[in-house]
Amino acid sequence: MKRVIATCLTFLSLAGAAAACPDFNQSGDTYEGTGKQLFQERQFPVRAGGNNNIQNCRNVTPGTDRGRGYVTTAPDFTFSLSGMGAYQLVVSVVSECDSILLVNTSSANWYYDDDDNGNLDAKIVLTRPSDGWLDVWVGTENGAVCDAILSMETFKR
Repeated sequence: MKRVIATCLTFLSLAGAAAACPDFNQSGDTYEGTGKQLFQERQFPVRAGGNNNIQNCRNVTPGTDRGRGYVTTAPDFTFSLSGMGAYQLVVSVVSECDSILLVNTSSANWYYDDDDNGNLDAKIVLTRPSDGWLDVWVGTENGAVCDAILSMETFKR
């Protein structure tokens, strides 16, 4: 009986941990854009940070840099992208603190960055972005929160 109770408690704690992770099944503020429209940079104000430590999340396995950071459960932004075939997409942040970016593409690929935009800000370059949904979390490296600006811009390949 003790083993059954211990197994149930372990399952419940794992389920709780999974619930405290980024969830691409939820939506953030939703926008639509084409590669051509994003050829002119678009900016989106956001409050960077969150209470989910991505190092504790097994469902988040970036194919790029890995590091620590804190984000919300739902993405900050959900973009419906189309006409991206001729472009690369630059997703970047300028913030008042040490920001991180976490991105999930429509093909379920995760990307993470901490400081590639300089000044402790994040930047991810998708060299072959696909059409479809793109979820973006703007977090912070240490769990603080601050004001930030997310930028989305395309460049011809």
